[in-house]
Amino acid sequence: MTNGARRNRLKQKVKSHLPKDWLTELRIAYRIGIETIKGIAQAGLINIAIITTMAAILTIFGAIFRTTLSVSSMVSAMGNVLEISAYLKPSADINATVTRIRDIEHVKGVKYISKEASWAELKREIDVPDVTNPLPDTLHIKVDDPKNIEYVMSNVKKLSGVADLSYAKDLVAKFQMINKISHTITLVVVIIACILTITIINNTIELVIQSRKEEIEIMRLMGVSNWYIKSPLVLQGAIYGFTGALVAIIPINIVQGYLQRMHEFFMMPAYTYSQGLVVFSVLLIGVLFSAGGSFMSIKKHLQV
Repeated sequence: MTNGARRNRLKQKVKSHLPKDWLTELRIAYRIGIETIKGIAQAGLINIAIITTMAAILTIFGAIFRTTLSVSSMVSAMGNVLEISAYLKPSADINATVTRIRDIEHVKGVKYISKEASWAELKREIDVPDVTNPLPDTLHIKVDDPKNIEYVMSNVKKLSGVADLSYAKDLVAKFQMINKISHTITLVVVIIACILTITIINNTIELVIQSRKEEIEIMRLMGVSNWYIKSPLVLQGAIYGFTGALVAIIPINIVQGYLQRMHEFFMMPAYTYSQGLVVFSVLLIGVLFSAGGSFMSIKKHLQV
């Protein structure tokens, strides 16, 4: 039997006799916490630069993500407000046409406006000459989702009693384009935030590893497990991300206040639970990306 094999058997035998009660686990957790704090203390003033940079990155992400939620909410609200106007032929059977339209998939509601009511409304708004009413009977059709408007229009157009159709197609298209752009920008920002976070944490953990190289080597020679060596470094990265996220929440809440006032100005509902969702996402991304960057740095610079 080789010396290496004998050493491994001895190490396993020692580990198997170690007590596994809750007090032992608590002492291990305490030591991991102490090692984490020690690593942060050794970084010194670099901590401020790391947390500030992390906060800036997460602030940009949070602000853009919150704006995307507002744009999505406004697009959805616009879609619910916009209606298809179906102008009926003079010979159309109104009740039959309304019934057939209501049977079309994705139709949320149909409202009938008589030509007399439309003419009276027009005369109240502007001064028109005393002529015969030229307006047709109209049906205002609500659709369950803006993306289904084309489908509903194509089916309504086939009805014999319908003379013409109209809706704010260009306005819907522009809002949908803005919505797609905002989603794309959010995705790009997440990728950039991930790369920058991992790079920053990678360099920081590398400095910590170099400063504690001898101490880590001694722990390895003493048979300390790899996870005990890795855990404080991963926790250190997670703490940087969590602290940076907490700082980022302050300017993000200011942005959310402005967006909320914008929703109130346009009388459109905000995205449900938007504030909580943004805060949770910022905290989650800050911790996960930072801990991930720390773990990658360990694998790169520390052969354990």
